[in-house]
Amino acid sequence: MTSDTRLLVGSLSNDLLRVANLTQRGSTAAAQRFLVEAKRWAELLQDSKESEHIQKIALDVCGEDEATISLETAEKYLMYSVLLQNYAVHN
Repeated sequence: MTSDTRLLVGSLSNDLLRVANLTQRGSTAAAQRFLVEAKRWAELLQDSKESEHIQKIALDVCGEDEATISLETAEKYLMYSVLLQNYAVHN
């Protein structure tokens, strides 16, 4: 994995963690803003040569609507954040 890809994966992981935490706290406006930023990173990862599960996560994040963040979505983003963080650290 190149350092640029590691930066993309790490940035996506951090923004998804922020979305999950802010949604849990009830701050949906801030969570929506960080989801917009997460989509920016995910769009760049969609076309990368990384593993298939990273591309699937990026596709899922890009397909989400910012206006419909729920607690279930926040839990999914928390899981994605941990998976991406582990991928960035261990690869």
